[in-house]
Amino acid sequence: MFEHRTEPLLPRHRFLWRAIGFLTLSTLVIGVALGIGVCGYHHFGGLPWIDALVNASMILGGMGPVDPITSPAGKLFASAYALFCGLLVIGAASLAVAPFIHRIMHRLHLEDE
Repeated sequence: MFEHRTEPLLPRHRFLWRAIGFLTLSTLVIGVALGIGVCGYHHFGGLPWIDALVNASMILGGMGPVDPITSPAGKLFASAYALFCGLLVIGAASLAVAPFIHRIMHRLHLEDE
């Protein structure tokens, strides 16, 4: 997927396509997680779709829930979803910056040689 340290630096246009691909993948991961949250808040929390979207978005963004969840199943889902989102955001951010970090590291390694 990434060029080896013995290979030359990827041309700029190919690097940009790689970065776009990783950003797209990161966006898709966030979108799937948002969909899981919306469906979960709607089903387990008994929230209308728009309120489920707001709650899932706020949890995914790190802001916290908006509407109180009263059912035990909803509370269990909200807890699991919050933990899941905390780790997912770190993973999605790592995906988004991976090509840039690799390019910097590759360039520094080439300069050493």
